Amino acid sequence: QVQLVESGGGLVQAGGSLRVSCAASGSCFRINTMGWYRQAPGKQRELVAVITSGGSTNYALSVKGRFTISRDNAKNTVYRQMNSLKPEDTAVYYCNAEVVVAATAGYGMDYWGKGTLVTVSS
Repeated sequence: QVQLVESGGGLVQAGGSLRVSCAASGSCFRINTMGWYRQAPGKQRELVAVITSGGSTNYALSVKGRFTISRDNAKNTVYRQMNSLKPEDTAVYYCNAEVVVAATAGYGMDYWGKGTLVTVSS
């Protein structure tokens, strides 16, 4: 059983910064892509950023240049650095990881964190 535990987040003023992390625990034979998604009030869930096991990244246009995703493979942890935050960034942010749970699994499956609320005040 794989668990993704998110830490950080909270309330921040517009223009401020936050750094959050998501650690995978349990049976993690190999973790492929990790990433962040968010869902703003009344909006659809959207991709924020993803990072491959090799370190390649992709960002949503709305956060590009302001957010940075990184990972520590030794700790099975992905990070999200958010700078120049805007009220429009207010959302529940979800950690995602594609995890191969065992050598015998042969493929990875998506796991999700419970989500953390980031509120950006104007």
